[in-house]
Parts: sequence; structure tokens; C-alpha cells
Amino acid sequence: MQEVNKIAVFTSGGDSPGMNACIRAVVRTALYYSKEVVGIKRGYQGMIENDVIPLYAYSVGNIIQRGGTILQTARSKEFMTPEGRERAYQTLIANGINGVVAIGGDGTFSGARVFMNEFPDIRFVGIPGTIDNDLYGTDYTLGFDTALNTVVEAIDKIRDTADSHNRLFIVEVMGRDAGFIALNSGLAAGAEAILIPETPTSIEEVIKRLEEGKKRKKTSSIIIVSEGDDAGDAFAVAQKVKGKVDFDTRVVVLGHIQRGGSPSCKDRVLAAKLGMGAVETLLSGGKGVMVGVRNGEVALTPMDKAVKHNQEINPGLLRMIDILSR
Repeated sequence: MQEVNKIAVFTSGGDSPGMNACIRAVVRTALYYSKEVVGIKRGYQGMIENDVIPLYAYSVGNIIQRGGTILQTARSKEFMTPEGRERAYQTLIANGINGVVAIGGDGTFSGARVFMNEFPDIRFVGIPGTIDNDLYGTDYTLGFDTALNTVVEAIDKIRDTADSHNRLFIVEVMGRDAGFIALNSGLAAGAEAILIPETPTSIEEVIKRLEEGKKRKKTSSIIIVSEGDDAGDAFAVAQKVKGKVDFDTRVVVLGHIQRGGSPSCKDRVLAAKLGMGAVETLLSGGKGVMVGVRNGEVALTPMDKAVKHNQEINPGLLRMIDILSR
């Protein structure tokens, strides 16, 4: 097996807090093992266009606390074509790169799997960088904890104004296919109802829950809606409950503030573990795997399994919400 002498790192798909901290860990681990390391800007599109920059220890100084990604990120339609992947391969060969650390989500890993099947001499190792926490094989994805803290802080502030005006706020959070942000933030913020894609939503049950709260003289209510819920987005849910509960109703869509901000301590430590683990996995001959953490320890999962097997919702959390939100 050919030794990895030059490692590239890139970020792809949606950005998430902690990506910079992870880039830093990848670069400094590679340098510790006396390996050259470069950054590919704008994900797979930058790989196609040869947007490659050398990275040194000073290149990643003072970025551990920064949100976003210094390498920028993009989604590449061109990479989905054989011609695009051939151009990307030629970029890697021209730069002497045979080991790649890909920081991203399921789309990033799916692209890496296809690429490695066509060009097996290039080794990819993935790091789960997504706020959705929806990849199998890791307890937490990079950015999830920070996004949760951002959402909870926002809901706490919304609760203040809801109490002041006797209002119902319907708050939409990210999660087109996964409800982990809605579920955990709703539990932490004491939401009266949490609507997620993994479970069917009964608007009648939601209305009943709100009416019960009103009878107990609640002065406000919060509903958390994951953007991919089967009842629709926050505006659709608002229309369905409008006129059926005795609350002045408002809608808040938190949107992309969930992706930004300085990473939490937990995400910075996770980034260090994943970045170091990814480089050491490449150097020990690993390829086609995602580096995650399970029970606090670094664990490897084949990329195809990480993508195909969705992270499952903890039924215990659902039970807690049912009991505590009444």
C-alpha cells in the first residue's frame, strides 16, 4: 500500500461551527507526523478548479474560536459528473496528493465513495461536520452542540416576550430530514410541543396540549417545528392552529443563525479528536471511513454505512417530552 505523503483537507456542504477547529487539528497533526498538508477551497468545486493552497502551522493560528470555515464551502453539481470527477482527480495527482480528509455530511461522503470507486489510489477519510447530527456511527457530529446552544438561547429570549404578551410562538429550526435539533432544544427550553420528521404529527393533539396549558393559566406557549415535519413548516403549522387556540400567534424562523457563531467547548474538543483521528487513520492505511466518537472514544464507520443508516431518535427523549411538556 502506497504511503500517504501529502494530505489535503476540505470542507463541503453546509458549514458548521467547529470546522475551523477541525482544520487546525488536521493540519497540526499532519505536520507532527512530518507530512505536507494543503487546503482545498470551496469543497469539490475547488478540487475540480485546482483551488489548492499550502497550509502551515501559522496558517491555522487563531482560528479555533472562529465559526464558518476558512477554506469556504460549496456544493458542486459538476462533481456529480464523471468528467468533473476526472478533473478533480487530475488536480490531486498534479499536486501530489494521495490522502484526503473530507469534512462534511452525507452528500460529502457520498461523493467521496463514488470518487474512490473510480480512483482507488486516492484515500479519503471523512469527518462528520453537520449541525443536524444525522450521521450513523457517531454520537455527535461537529457543530451540533453549538447549534443547540444557539437555538436554546434564542428560544429563551422568545419565551420572555411570549410571557409578556400572552402569545404562542411557533419556532422553526433546521432539520429537513432529522429532528435532533428540534428534539433536544425543545426539551432544554421547555417547549409545549415539538414536531419532528421522524414521528407523525397530529395537529389535534398539539391543539389539545395548548388548551390544557391555557386551562392551567399558562401565559405563553412555544412550539418547536423541524423544517421537514410532515405537518409543514412553521407558517403552515400556524395556519392550522390559528383560531383554534386562545393565543395571539407569532412565527419565528431561526434560519442560518444556527450555523454560525463561535464553537462551544464541546465542539472544539470534538474537532480536535476528529481531526487528529482522521490523519492518524489515513497514515495507518485507513480509507473510505468516517471518523466519529462513540462513548467518548474515536470510532471508525464505513462511509456507506454512515450515509445509508440514519441516526435513530432516542425513544427515551420522546417519552421525557411527553411527560414534561404537560
